[in-house]
Amino acid sequence: MYALDTDILLLELELGTTTDILEKIIRDRAGGKLDGVSLRTAVNQKYIPDVVELKDGDEVAFIPPVQGG
Repeated sequence: MYALDTDILLLELELGTTTDILEKIIRDRAGGKLDGVSLRTAVNQKYIPDVVELKDGDEVAFIPPVQGG
C-alpha cells in the first residue's frame, strides 16, 4: 500500500527545495500514515546519505524499511 495512494506523484517545487523539505511535504500529505516511519531517500535511483538540493527533473523516492525473510 502506498501512503499517498499512488506510486507516482508529480510536483512543481520552488527553486532551492531540498530533500528534507520534500519529505516534510510528503509526510504532511500522507495524513499520519508515515508517522514514526523512518524513510531512506533516493534521488535519480541512488540512495543519498545527506540532504541535497533538488534540480529540475530529479526523480525522488522515499523508501520505508524493508525486512527480508
